[in-house]
Amino acid sequence: MHLTMVNSRIVVVKSMVLLLLVFIGCSRSPSKKEEDVLSGSAKILVDETIAPIIEDQIAVFQNSYTRTELTMLARPENEVVRDLLNDTAKLAIITRELTQDEENFFKSKTIYPKTVRFATDAIAVITNKRNADSTIRVDDIIRLMKGEAVEGINALVFDNANSSTVAFFKHLAEVKELPKTGIYALKDNAAVVKYVHDYPQSVGVIGINWLNQPSPMIEPYVRDIKLLGVKNQQGKRGDDGFYKPTQSNLALNLYPFTRKLYLINVQGKKAVGTGFSAFLHGERGQRIILKSGLLPDSIPPREIIIRK
Repeated sequence: MHLTMVNSRIVVVKSMVLLLLVFIGCSRSPSKKEEDVLSGSAKILVDETIAPIIEDQIAVFQNSYTRTELTMLARPENEVVRDLLNDTAKLAIITRELTQDEENFFKSKTIYPKTVRFATDAIAVITNKRNADSTIRVDDIIRLMKGEAVEGINALVFDNANSSTVAFFKHLAEVKELPKTGIYALKDNAAVVKYVHDYPQSVGVIGINWLNQPSPMIEPYVRDIKLLGVKNQQGKRGDDGFYKPTQSNLALNLYPFTRKLYLINVQGKKAVGTGFSAFLHGERGQRIILKSGLLPDSIPPREIIIRK
């Protein structure tokens, strides 16, 4: 009888210890081993002009690696860089590399940014299908950016004053400020599509991916939009005709309004950002880029099976 009671107490004690260990294991925060390149969570700041393609990349990445969770924050590029510097997130995708001052800011905190280029993007110039014109010259856009009149164009419309597209054309035209007339900065890419739809004599500037992969909200408007062929300035590649932002024209550098896409990683350790960066530049990520209409940084190989 005494031996049975002792055994019962031992069983009870062992059960209590086991329950305590399970409770501790469940309640503690994830160990460092659980945070690696293919597991863990992170916020990623994204230039909103390229948001559709990055949204696709994140979806495929997370479906493939189910222990990862990336939260996309789409914003104008100026805000993306500001928030990256303010530590809102440690990953960002933008259309330029960090400046030397921005690099030095992170290095002063003993953080060494890792930058991966993974695609070439195009800035599309659009108008309403009712507009008789189907082409435009780079010189015309420079004139508009300088506040000069161009026949047949009542307005040049951008998505946001802080947008990477505005920065691109300000640099092209060598102007510091937008003209007070003839140029309009709206709130986002969808607003540009709607404006061009409603005002046929206007010309809009938008990330090409928004046309290739329109959201349900703007898809009805996109049907009435057409891409303009663009002729480059004399003496530059693409000055012999009007070119649209097709993949072949991007590859041959014939379309003038292109920019590279970069992932900036300031996590400072091997974490999920490293995994996502490798995915973007790997074969699967590059195939997604190719399918989207943008130009991948490295063309994925095609396997051709020849049957007898």
